Amino acid sequence: MRIIGHRFSKDTHDLRDFLARNRVPARWLDIERDGEARELLTIAGVDVDGLPVALLEDGAVLERPTVLELAERLGVANQPAQEHYDLIVVGGGPAGLGAAVYGASEGLKTIMVEREAPGGQAGQSSRIENYLGFPAGLSGSDLARRATDQARRLGAELLTVQDAVGLRVEGSGRFVELSGGGVLSGNSVIIASGVSYRQMGAPGFAELTGTGIYYGAAMTEARACEEQHVVVIGGANSAGQAAVHFSSYASRVTMLVRSSLEKSMSHYLIAQIAALDNVEVRTGSTAIAAHEENGRLHCLRVSSTTDGEYDLHADACFVFIGAVPHTDWLEGVVARDGRGFILAGLDARTEHWPLKRDPLLLETSVPGVFVAGDVRARSIKRVASAVGEGSMAVSLVHQYLVEA
Repeated sequence: MRIIGHRFSKDTHDLRDFLARNRVPARWLDIERDGEARELLTIAGVDVDGLPVALLEDGAVLERPTVLELAERLGVANQPAQEHYDLIVVGGGPAGLGAAVYGASEGLKTIMVEREAPGGQAGQSSRIENYLGFPAGLSGSDLARRATDQARRLGAELLTVQDAVGLRVEGSGRFVELSGGGVLSGNSVIIASGVSYRQMGAPGFAELTGTGIYYGAAMTEARACEEQHVVVIGGANSAGQAAVHFSSYASRVTMLVRSSLEKSMSHYLIAQIAALDNVEVRTGSTAIAAHEENGRLHCLRVSSTTDGEYDLHADACFVFIGAVPHTDWLEGVVARDGRGFILAGLDARTEHWPLKRDPLLLETSVPGVFVAGDVRARSIKRVASAVGEGSMAVSLVHQYLVEA
């Protein structure tokens, strides 16, 4: 299939990102650069006001489709095949995929729900070099593909482009309400809903999101940044991985780091960045505004501890400034800390805990509901630890089901 649209269009970006992360074979044609794009629009009888346009293999033409509409046409979105499950896994990042693999392999009737695409935030990483067993490293999308194939082969059911919007507890039943209106019924739940990139609150960022400013999305946008100046905001591993990846395409990459790389980035990434001639790191620097020209990002206003305030031209800006937990859907049901992360183990034993025994290690304040990965309070934000917690949670689910 083919997607025709403007590069600096949020709707086009959302479709491209969805297709890339779900590994749907597709070509993107920029209406401003590709003559083929204009020819195809003429043949399809579509005006530029209908962009973005999706041209499907069966000849169908979709004007300005939403991600959900496109997913339904491609068969990516689906409905649960069973009425009841032993285990419901919410979230398809490393923790969720780990739980799905181990749950299915140990005989539990398992379903995993993912709101965007398997891999979660880690799935957008351009290179993971410290994951055990891959000495040459691997991309987040490759890790997600391998884990997804493995989970399906072992019998787990995967439900994508559906979001969990509520959790109900009725006796021994655990019910997860879905954004599409459906409800999943299960004996146990593992919450691995992960985190979302924190949004920049500076003037201009919200208006230019998708039209020059992006959160994550390094894999999707890298080739479109060929011979351009890319700005990466952030100083942790995700920002470093993005800067290294963009250096292969962009003419220049500038990193804006609030403090220093040593504070939050792995040593191997710092060494890689230092060896790249076209990557510049500006420490003590913060973007305080984004300005547009002709409807797209033109420059950033930067505040520096050494150079004061100045304007920095940017063709594209990618933001990696931390994350917020995806737990609003659990309000009033599962105990969370002040930042929204889910409490587990002894931390989850509130006055409402109904059992005589203590909560199990990864069990939340609701018996039979467990948590794994970045969304857990005081978790270690690493891919390997997330996978480990996903598998540990399955072992605890077994213990819970035996006792129930």
